[in-house]
Amino acid sequence: MEQPEITTHGSASMGAYRIELPGKDGLAELTWRGDEKVRIAKHTYVPPSMRGRGIAGKLVERLVADARAQGFRIVPQCSYVAAAFVRRPEWTDLLAD
Repeated sequence: MEQPEITTHGSASMGAYRIELPGKDGLAELTWRGDEKVRIAKHTYVPPSMRGRGIAGKLVERLVADARAQGFRIVPQCSYVAAAFVRRPEWTDLLAD
């Protein structure tokens, strides 16, 4: 599978990372709230037609990449994002206090 395009949507206080796949129903999404210093990862959802492709992981990786590039910290309120941080201890420096 080729790399899916991740789009970003929202404002300075809330937003989402999204993936749509051609020929698949639905939209995968990781939503967040916050500001320029902290983003609270609220919810991650991947529709059944897109599951089993690592889509949710790609959304979290994009959140982490943006945190590194833009200098914000992450509060993993979403259980999927929290589990990803447990699996990837090299991301610990990005956790908000």
